[in-house]
Amino acid sequence: MLSGKKLDILSPSPFDIEIEDIALGLSRVTRWNGQTIGIHSYSVAQHSLLVEKLFTENNPNSSLKWRLAALLHDGPEYVIGDLITPFKYALNNSYRLVENNLMQAINLRFGLPAIIPKSVELSIKKADKAAAWFESVQIAGYTEIEALQILKKPKIKLITKIKPVSPKISIKDFLKRFNELI
Repeated sequence: MLSGKKLDILSPSPFDIEIEDIALGLSRVTRWNGQTIGIHSYSVAQHSLLVEKLFTENNPNSSLKWRLAALLHDGPEYVIGDLITPFKYALNNSYRLVENNLMQAINLRFGLPAIIPKSVELSIKKADKAAAWFESVQIAGYTEIEALQILKKPKIKLITKIKPVSPKISIKDFLKRFNELI
């Protein structure tokens, strides 16, 4: 990693994980395989910020630690990239095992339980799916009819417009929110 840490992705240690490495990596990993509008790619860092925002709006009484869990929900992607869900399943359990081990190490590194409680995980997944819907129709070129073929339209509204930004801005925003939550 650019921090100088040596991360063993098959047996990750929380001591080898730095938030700056996560922010940098996620700011350069694209969602939708880079197939989004604008001069900048829409990054996993931006997606993570959106998921945390939606999670917080849906769970206004949630603790800061669960909001942090929402922000870090795609943390492993700073190392292993963002694969579309059908492809993850095609790789069987090998990808999921690496992803889960990284997620647990990330959680422990930042004071979260290795395994997030199921109720919180489900709320984060709900926000994640809502974010995917908004991304699909705002920046990935889907019509609402096309989006409905693969995603469920969320009941919540997104007031802000999604706009892909540069990795530099993405890192700054991600680290700012992380520091507010930590």
